[in-house]
Amino acid sequence: MPPPSGPDLTALRARAVRRLLTLEQQQKLTRTRITGVADAFGVDTRTVDRWLTNARRNNGTYTPAGRTRFDLTPHMIDAVARWRGNANAAWRELKAEDKFEQDPPPSLATFHRAAARALSPGQRAGLRQGEKARRRYDISGERERHYRNYAWETDHVEASAKVNIDGHIRKPWITWFTDCATSAICGLAITPQRPSREAVLLATRDAVLIDDDHGPFGGVPERVRVDGGKEFLCNAVGEAFGLIGSERIVLPPFTPEGKPTVEAVNGAIKKTLFAGMPGYTHAPTLRGGKPVDPDQPLLRFEEFVARVREWVHWWNHENPIKSLNGQTPAQAWKADTTPIDIIPPDDLHTYTLERHGAPLTINNSGVRWRKKNYIADWMHGLAGEKVTLRYLPEHDHRIELYDPRTNRHLGPAFMANQATPEQTRALTRARRREADRLRAQLKKAEKNRRVRYAATTEPAPPQPIDALPEEQALEHLRDLDGFDLTTQALPGHIPLPAPADEWTRPQSNPPTPTPDTDET
Repeated sequence: MPPPSGPDLTALRARAVRRLLTLEQQQKLTRTRITGVADAFGVDTRTVDRWLTNARRNNGTYTPAGRTRFDLTPHMIDAVARWRGNANAAWRELKAEDKFEQDPPPSLATFHRAAARALSPGQRAGLRQGEKARRRYDISGERERHYRNYAWETDHVEASAKVNIDGHIRKPWITWFTDCATSAICGLAITPQRPSREAVLLATRDAVLIDDDHGPFGGVPERVRVDGGKEFLCNAVGEAFGLIGSERIVLPPFTPEGKPTVEAVNGAIKKTLFAGMPGYTHAPTLRGGKPVDPDQPLLRFEEFVARVREWVHWWNHENPIKSLNGQTPAQAWKADTTPIDIIPPDDLHTYTLERHGAPLTINNSGVRWRKKNYIADWMHGLAGEKVTLRYLPEHDHRIELYDPRTNRHLGPAFMANQATPEQTRALTRARRREADRLRAQLKKAEKNRRVRYAATTEPAPPQPIDALPEEQALEHLRDLDGFDLTTQALPGHIPLPAPADEWTRPQSNPPTPTPDTDET
């Protein structure tokens, strides 16, 4: 190990010896003072006496005799590196080639001590096993947690358990987002294969969305820390973070200390969930590397997803974290009163889709994209209109179309040759509705265009009837989305007719009843 940087012990010894000589000249030097200096330097009192003798011989200045020490030269360090940190092999090569600059050459033990001084433990580990081994000796700081949604961290982790996926044995991958302030897992996406940008967009939607099925963790983070994976650096993910208002911070490659929160989650799920699953890849093996139980039944993919989601609930609601003062992530999230910025689900659906560049045109076969036709029942009557297309990567069976002028969501469209029977029936019903609507409009227009003439008993030119019959007028008003006449027939608007002669009229001065009349 290289000598630590600090005060020069030789200078301290000289200063202590000079003080003792001053006390000696003043006749105040005692064995107690000498014992104190010996204890301070961790030596025997006789060693301090030798220091005093050396100072007296050199006019009161402590001048220790120089000790020769063997140190590795750059050529020797190159030999150690060439042999992958094997000091024994480097010593044998240097000795055989007579490359030592002294005679006799240093012993093997001396060479080992010199190599330990010249190379740190991390450097020696790096020479033996590479950069990954060297990073185990690095020292990293600790990030401040700040407040919820101040920063999120995202990463992929490969499951350490084999899963049965449609008869194939694979190890699924998990993509998730964690909140740095509370260590809460806000969202995740699980894929049977190595994740792509589709998994990142799906996990982003799951993390940001807050509703009955997603929450209470989520909202819009101020910044998201990602590593150098191409899935996190693609344009679709960058555009999604930009649209929701989050800053994407790209960390340098191979710096797990830059995102310690999500790395802690990666390590925890391997030890507390995957280790107990059948098909655990790091389970103890028998002689020859054979598994203890080679015929154990593996989990199906849906069972694996269910267990992961149960583990996420345990992590968020039941797992106390020491760095949170013993609180669970849910308790820390609830105790934080920082406002949460929420995005409506419809807008979030748009933001987390990848956008196609130029607007496309709806033709008689639907929308043509990537040499495939996409159709939907709402497209009838819109041939020739321009639309903007968005899609979820790796899911080309469905696209989402928007108005290029207002960005209003028009609806989904499905691949024509992969449409389900329900989608085909909906398309047929929509076509029939459009035909029926047009036929009704044409009939109504022809009926309104027809001119009616008044009947006559005398020879005269036909007279058109300007006024429509009552029933026809009411029907015409209803067709024009008019108003209901009954709502306008209010008292006072239409005068009442005069009473007839046979009607009974009230007397102006009714007679006063008499007692006899009352009895009668």
